Amino acid sequence: MSAEHTESPEHTENEAADPGPAPAPAEASGDRFADLPGGIRICYRVDGPADGTPLLLVAGLALDLTSWPQRMVQGFVDRGFRVIRFDNRDAGRSTRMAAPPPGRLRQLLARPRTDAYDLADMAADTRGLLDHLGVDRVHLVGMSMGGMIAQTLAARHPDRAATLTSIFSTTGNRRVGQPATSTLIRMARPAARTAEESVERHLSLLAHIGSAVHPPDEQLERTWARAVWDRRGGPRSGAEVARQVGAIQASGDRTAQVRRITVPTLVVHGDTDPMVHPSGGRATARAIPGARHVLVPGMRHHLAPGVLDHLVDLTTGLARTERVKSESRES
Repeated sequence: MSAEHTESPEHTENEAADPGPAPAPAEASGDRFADLPGGIRICYRVDGPADGTPLLLVAGLALDLTSWPQRMVQGFVDRGFRVIRFDNRDAGRSTRMAAPPPGRLRQLLARPRTDAYDLADMAADTRGLLDHLGVDRVHLVGMSMGGMIAQTLAARHPDRAATLTSIFSTTGNRRVGQPATSTLIRMARPAARTAEESVERHLSLLAHIGSAVHPPDEQLERTWARAVWDRRGGPRSGAEVARQVGAIQASGDRTAQVRRITVPTLVVHGDTDPMVHPSGGRATARAIPGARHVLVPGMRHHLAPGVLDHLVDLTTGLARTERVKSESRES
């Protein structure tokens, strides 16, 4: 999760729907689109060999598909995976929903609108993308809200998941995984209105949720934040972020659902995460039968260069273990 991508400005429930993204620049030529039966258009990219083992990356709150560091994507490709990543609805170049966003008071009280979409709807989008690509089973990797979506897909459609890796995510139980007050204050600032302000907001929040043990590459982050601004065509109203927050809140406590997950699962969390408290990772691992819980010392709420290779190795190890078990069952 990054700074400019977690802001939720003041707005009312009567605020007009977003006008939609401006045309993407030429740099977004790797983007492809899937038109799903429900009318949602999902933007996605695929990296790696066509015959590689499918692995799906599910991004967090308000983050687009480029939020997965290229070093991480390439790490999976080098290990033989066909890597699929996409923009969730209300992010990047995917469909911006027409429903009014929840107001600030509703968000603070966790009282979602009755017409809010939820994580099950977002998991259905994910499943629809897999159908579009002709992928039956996939190794699921989700971070933060993306971890919640991946959990939902694995619980509801276990036949579509080979393994699940949930990174700094939680169960929806409000007694665990809550952001620090200092993080909520930073998230409440109005959305940036210029590219320069957007970049500085990103770096400012990253200084808070990032790690001194595993520091970010500031120049890389600055370049990425500007590219995200250009890719989406400029400023956003903040309504799309609020709707995604509403989706999380509309889904409530998913612990009972998470307990139904049967695929091999890895739960990864940093030990000092100020965005999703480490208790969220512990609760997730406790709920999923047989899940492995890995607490990474010094990691916070950022995919920093210093943790990427470790995350790739952990996920790859899980996938290899599942493959061996599948082959032994078939023999």
